[in-house]
Amino acid sequence: MKPKNLIMFLSLMPAVLFSQDSLEKLLKKHNDNSVPYISVDELNGIKNEVILLDAREKNEFEISTISSAYFVGFDTFSIENFTQNFPDKNAHYVVYCSLGIRSEIIGKQLKKAGYTNVKNLYGGIFEWKNNNFPVVDSTGTETEKVHAFSKQWSKWLTKGNKVY
Repeated sequence: MKPKNLIMFLSLMPAVLFSQDSLEKLLKKHNDNSVPYISVDELNGIKNEVILLDAREKNEFEISTISSAYFVGFDTFSIENFTQNFPDKNAHYVVYCSLGIRSEIIGKQLKKAGYTNVKNLYGGIFEWKNNNFPVVDSTGTETEKVHAFSKQWSKWLTKGNKVY
């Protein structure tokens, strides 16, 4: 893990360990909304018109992902590699993770690199699944499994089968 990402990630742990009252409060505590949110309902309506980016770790992505999402990772994310693979800085990108915290960090890097249309999926894949939208496994087969990240974070995932 890059030192900068490690520091940011470790700063998230107290909120996870000491329960938040709501997802909204959790996200307000850790995000500055510099990457605007898109709701799961909004994304569902335009999913085929955006480039969907999964900013979780590889083991999370392999258990379940939103169909058509590209793995960009968090620990291993490289803006240099990203710009080589996704050179269109005006395309519409939606970044997600488990809840929307790691994805904001990645979204900020994209915006700093000149990407103009970047959104953060509010509530991430957990909110997507909680709203009965499908997820797929590494073979593209629909699954009920969702990587819940940790026991503490899993409280935000209310539907599907939690995998750790």
